Amino acid sequence: MPRNNTDPRIDAYIEALPDWQQTICQQVRDLVHAADRDVTETIKRTRQPYFVLDGNICALLGTKNHVNVFIYDPIAPDPKGLINQGQGNLTARAIQVRRGDRIDEPALVNLFKAVIANNRAGGWRKVQAAT
Repeated sequence: MPRNNTDPRIDAYIEALPDWQQTICQQVRDLVHAADRDVTETIKRTRQPYFVLDGNICALLGTKNHVNVFIYDPIAPDPKGLINQGQGNLTARAIQVRRGDRIDEPALVNLFKAVIANNRAGGWRKVQAAT
């Protein structure tokens, strides 16, 4: 899937991971770009890949046993239950994806779209305050 606004440092981060984590990270990367063509990539916290559009959308972190996909919006709806870490966290939640897990691609794109919509509305804090 072609992507706009990519960062070669993200390529380097992904290429340094084990093969199974590369596959997961590339899939998530493709899906966040599919959510909106204006998504951009950057590195924050020295080496961690972030995907942003009017604020943080998500970040990736390869660990020993899984890949963390940090979702930087605690109020974006998750009707399919993708988020399996950090429910109730004040700023971010996470999806831990383990080797062999299947990602529900349409549900993840919809989650990213919800985060982006909140970012465009001024951020989840502003959206939450308005409700």
